This record gives sequence, structure tokens and C-alpha cells, in this order.
Amino acid sequence: MLDHGQAPPLTQRPANPLLRRKPVDRLVSEAGQGEGGALKRSLTMWQLTMISIGATLGTGIFVVLGEAAPQAGPAVTISFVIAGLTALFSALSYAELAGSVPVSGSSYSYAYATMGELIAWICGWCLVLEYAVSVAAVAVGWGQYLNELLEGTVGFTIPETLSAPLGEGGWINLPSLVVVLLSMVFLMRGAKESATINSIMVAVKIVTLLLFIGIGVMGIKAGNYTPLAPLGVTGISAAASSLFFSYIGFDAASTAGEEARDPKKDLPRAIMLSLAIVTVLYVLVAFVAVGAMPWQDFEGTEAALAQVMTNVTGHSFWGVVLAAGAVVAIASVVFAVLYGQTRILFAMSRDGLVPKAFAKVDEKTGTPRVNVLIVSLFCGALAAFIPLGELANATSIGTLFAFALVNIAVVILRYTKRDLPRTFKVALFPVTPILGFLACGWLMVSLPGATWLAFGVWMVVGLVIYFCYGMRRSSLAPEAAEVPTEK
Repeated sequence: MLDHGQAPPLTQRPANPLLRRKPVDRLVSEAGQGEGGALKRSLTMWQLTMISIGATLGTGIFVVLGEAAPQAGPAVTISFVIAGLTALFSALSYAELAGSVPVSGSSYSYAYATMGELIAWICGWCLVLEYAVSVAAVAVGWGQYLNELLEGTVGFTIPETLSAPLGEGGWINLPSLVVVLLSMVFLMRGAKESATINSIMVAVKIVTLLLFIGIGVMGIKAGNYTPLAPLGVTGISAAASSLFFSYIGFDAASTAGEEARDPKKDLPRAIMLSLAIVTVLYVLVAFVAVGAMPWQDFEGTEAALAQVMTNVTGHSFWGVVLAAGAVVAIASVVFAVLYGQTRILFAMSRDGLVPKAFAKVDEKTGTPRVNVLIVSLFCGALAAFIPLGELANATSIGTLFAFALVNIAVVILRYTKRDLPRTFKVALFPVTPILGFLACGWLMVSLPGATWLAFGVWMVVGLVIYFCYGMRRSSLAPEAAEVPTEK
């Protein structure tokens, strides 16, 4: 057994730097340690669940539903179920790994412990795409609902030149930039304070969606459900691929592994509970929405639920109420996902794969403030200038790739570390993680060629950065160099 903080024997490491792995014991022993300080363990199971719900609930319903409904028609509800089941397979794997390797790096750290440094880097690079771009994509939709709220209350909207990105009639999406910067300010205050703010926003959006269901159900017309799948199975599959973007938040709890009070027990519970709550709400809201408004009318709207409320009641008041709830709801998604991104980069920085600035911890607040600042400015720039559709698809493919690796990691770790304490175990092992891997692959294949091209370019850029910077500066590099060559 290794002593706390002691590195495993060098002879356990392969001479090939691309295959060097970071032992689980070492990952756990370094948990929370940053440059100049340490993260504070202050988050309860309930707060972890709220972080996970906060990062998830809102993206698909408040923003992407307007794009998915025209693809699948009334069967968009089935698309949500398919995306949810795909997420469930991966969530089970996440829950097992989070309970046995409770660190901030999420699937990046799991890959580092099982598949080697190169695969870990690829996974981490996908997570940068998943989280950072997700923040920007959701922030774009936030501006649409803000305009709905302003129009319904003061009769004024932000001009298109200042509320739409380049290529969509504007110069800059100023509202989306503002919501990212506001989230940055709150995240600077500390994990506990941030979690409290997030919990309040999550409560507001759950109440908002329940209100939508209660009012929207009165406007359901049976004719709106026929034909159920006007674009066939292909449309359902394509919509499910896009909507998987809506479920990425459940893994946000795993990024808080080094700030949780009891991570081995609380992380698995938070992951599974949050996914269950989100899936039920998504399916109910989607079912009511396409029943109350013809699926063709969703085309071109990013504030679909507010429009449904107005159509059903005949009064703009309820649309304004929904828009107000959506403004809070989507802000909480931006907030929670931005938090997750900073913690993943924190773990990668501690391992030496990205600059040490991302692991620098403020002694007073116990947060990586420089990290938060850099990530927020980057995400804010994306939100201000890049259209939503491309952002959502790019996020989906990065997420699916990372989740596929998590399903592989849980299988490897189960066989290579049989005695590792596990507070949660995947049911029907190894069938469940294999199905999770295949489901992720199926949804990736359903994404358009342009998304694959963008993903390929992103991967090439990431590999260049790794070979030019990360491989040489890795915290394992000096140790690996001392490993004797086997004869």
C-alpha cells in the first residue's frame, strides 16, 4: 500500500510516455492540492445534486427544443428518451468511477488511471470542448429569453446587432457575454457560496417548468401528435444526437470531487438522482410542448416554451413569466457548467498538461481564480460571436466521445483494480458499460459531416498542443525518463 502522497514505484511505469498511467492512489492523494493552496471540502450531497441539475436542466428544454422538434416532429419526446437512456448507461459508469476515484478531473482522470496519458489528454481535450463550448451555446439562448422578458415587461428589446452573433444578422451577442461574466463574478467568491446561489436558481427553474406543464397541458390537441414521426427514424435519431447535449450536465457533480465533504458516497448519489429528475422533467415538458403547438411552428425559435405559453393562454403575461424563469434557469446552466470546466482544467494543470496558472488557488477563497477568469473570457468570446447550432452539435460530439471512454474505463478498472473500494457498482456488468459505449457511438454516427469535420480539426489542434507542450511538461515525464529500459 502506498503512503499518502508517495508516488508509485517507477518500474511500474511504461517507457512509452504515451502509455504512462497515473495510479489511482496518487490521484486520490493529490486531491484538492493546487499551486499555492488547496480547494475546500464544503459541498454536501444536496449541493452536488443541485450542481448537476443546474448544469443539465434547461439546455435542451429552453434552448435546443426549438431545433430538435423540427427534426423529429412530435416524436421529439422519444428522442429525449433515447438520449436519456444513452446518458443513463454512461451515468452508471460515471457513478462507479466517481465513488472509487473521487477527483476533480472527471472522465479525464479516469482515463489517466486506466488508458494512459495520451488517451487521457484526448478525453480532457474533449471535455474542454464539452464544457467550454456548452457554456457559450447555452449563453446564446439566454439572450433570446431575455429579449422575450424585456418585450413583455418594458416593450423594449435589445437590437439584433447587439443580440445576435456574426452570421445571424448581428455583430455581437452582448447578453450572452454578460451572463458568462456574471457567472464568473459569482464563481470567484468560493465553492460553498457559489453552490448556494446555484441551488436557488435551480429551485426557480424547476418551479418554472412545473408551471409550464400545469398550464401547457390545457392546450394539448391530439392532432398535434400525428403523424408521430413525420421524418422517420432518421429524424428521431438526428434529434436524439442533438438533444444529448441536454444531458451533459449530470457529470458536473464528478468535477466537484475534490470539494465534496464525502465524495465516495455523495458523488454517485448526486449523479443518479440528478439524471432521474432531469429526464422526467424533459420528457414531460417536451410532450406538453409538442402537444400544445404544431411541431412545424418550432422552426427558428430559441424561446419556444414562452411562445407555447402565450399561444395556450392567449395572454402574453404567462409567456413573460416563463421567460423570466428561463432567464434564471439558463443562467444557472451557464454558472454550473462554467464551474465544471474550471475544475477539469485544474486537474489537467496539476498534472502538468496545461499551464500551471490553471491550478493556482487563491488562499482566501479556496478557488482557482485565475482559471475562472481565463475560462470565462474564452467562453464569453465564443458566446458573443458563434451561432448556437454549430456550438450545440460540437458539444454533443465531444461529450459522446468522452462518455464512450468512461464506459471503457470502468471495465478496465474493474479488472485491473479488483480490490479498489467501490461505493457504487454498475449493474449487469459488463453489459451495461458496453451498451453505453455502443449507444454513444451510434449517436456520434448520427451527427452531420460538418460536425465531424469540426471535431477532427479540434482533435488535431489538441494533439499538436499535447506533443509540443503537455507530453514534455507532464508531472510524470521526469519519473518516466528514469524508468529502466526492459531488455
